[in-house]
Formats: sequence, structure tokens, C-alpha cells
Amino acid sequence: MPEGHTLHRLARLHQRRYAGAPVEVSSPQGRFAAEASLLDGQVLLGAEAYGKHLFHDYGPQGTVHVHLGLYGTFAEAKLPAVEPVGQVRMRLAGATHWTDLRGPTRCELLTGEQADAIKGRLGPDPLRRDADPERAWRRISGSRTSIAALLMDQAVLAGVGNVYRAEVLFRHGVAPMVPGKALDPVLWKEIWADLRALMRIGVRTGQIDTVAEEHLPENTGRAPRQDRHGGEVYVYRRAGMPCLVCGTPVAHKELAGRNLYWCPSCQPE
Repeated sequence: MPEGHTLHRLARLHQRRYAGAPVEVSSPQGRFAAEASLLDGQVLLGAEAYGKHLFHDYGPQGTVHVHLGLYGTFAEAKLPAVEPVGQVRMRLAGATHWTDLRGPTRCELLTGEQADAIKGRLGPDPLRRDADPERAWRRISGSRTSIAALLMDQAVLAGVGNVYRAEVLFRHGVAPMVPGKALDPVLWKEIWADLRALMRIGVRTGQIDTVAEEHLPENTGRAPRQDRHGGEVYVYRRAGMPCLVCGTPVAHKELAGRNLYWCPSCQPE
């Protein structure tokens, strides 16, 4: 599932290419056809991301809410647009570019109040300027749930997924199963600041990089990471491989249906 930096990257792209002018909206697949007909020819006022959610604001006409889920993707290109390929839920075309949305978990037209209700159910997003880390801390500091599970709870913290979860805990030497209430408040501020910095890099580059310069392949002689997610990471999807810092095999377990990775030596219980 795409993490928050991907949605913020898309929001910036759509803001730059489509906002402030009329757009053509269609649904070649047909599942969004009625909503698309209401929006076709309207001005897209703006695009924004909140956590793993994307919002296209059409003012009085409503707000398109997109959640990509596990399989959703956007494809972007310059005009002229090609014939739709596959199950295109929504096609957006502006003055210079077009984009197709395929396979999202959600693609729906909401009122402003409904869109605000979704945002209200989410925790603070480290990539948003209006984010309040103390709101997340109040949930974390009062919970017996593991910090690994809390970081993935979108009602606690919005936008953080499996990769950023594993990597930020490693970078701060935090054992994933430590209860939230046992976390030091100073350490939480450091984790929050690190998430903001790492996710901003992700927005800029389009991939997740969490490895310090001294541990990069060009400085250690190891082979670069080969993974569809791109970027260099410490523990994510490195189960059984030597930790880049201490050499201990990276551990793995399933937690709440998701894969969890950590170094038992660098993140002791």
C-alpha cells in the first residue's frame, strides 16, 4: 500500500497540472460515471493529501476522495491522451496532461462535510503543516498497545506505513513491541521529527531512503538494494540478512496482519 509521501507527491503533481482551470472528468470503466458527469468541465480548485488519502476539491460540486489501497495506481502523461487501457475508474484531463486512476479502494464524490469527517478521523500527518504531534502523543502515551502497532494506526498517526514504521523504530533503537505508554516523551519528539524529515525526502525523490551516508553501498562495498520500492533501508524486507550496523540477522514476525522487521541487537527489548 502506498505510504503518505506517495499521496502528497501526487497531490502536488495534480495541483500543479490541473488546479485552477476546468478539467475533463470521465469514467471509462463506468463505475464513477454519474459522478464524473457532474464534474466534467468544472474547475478543480485544489488537490491535497491527508495521510494515505487524496482529495480533489471542486467547490460546490463536491470533493473527490481517493484511497489507493493495495492495488490503486495513477498513470500520468502529456496530451494527447491515449485510448483507455484496462479498468480506468477515473480519467482527468487538463490543458497539458491527463491521468488515469485504476484499482483504488475508494474513488467517491463527497460533500465538503463528508470529506472533513474523513480527515477528522485521522491522526496528525507528519507531512502537513497543520499537524499536531501532541495529539498523537496523547494516544500513544496512554496506550498499552505496542509502538509498532500504534505507528500503523491511521487514527493515531496518518500516512505512516510498514516501511517508515520499521525504519524509524530502527533508527531510534526502539524495540517494536514496547508499549506506547513506556515510550519516553523526548524520544517521541525525536521520532516525529525524523518521520517528517524522512517523509519529506520521500516526497522529493519518490522513494523511501532511510540509511545514513556511512551505511550506503558506495561507502560499505555491499550490493545496492534490489526491491520494487526503491531506496536504501535498514531492516524492511531484510529478514535473515545481516544488520547494516551490527551484523545481527534482521528479525521478522507478523503483527496485526502486516510484516514487521527489526534488529534484535540494535533494538533490544
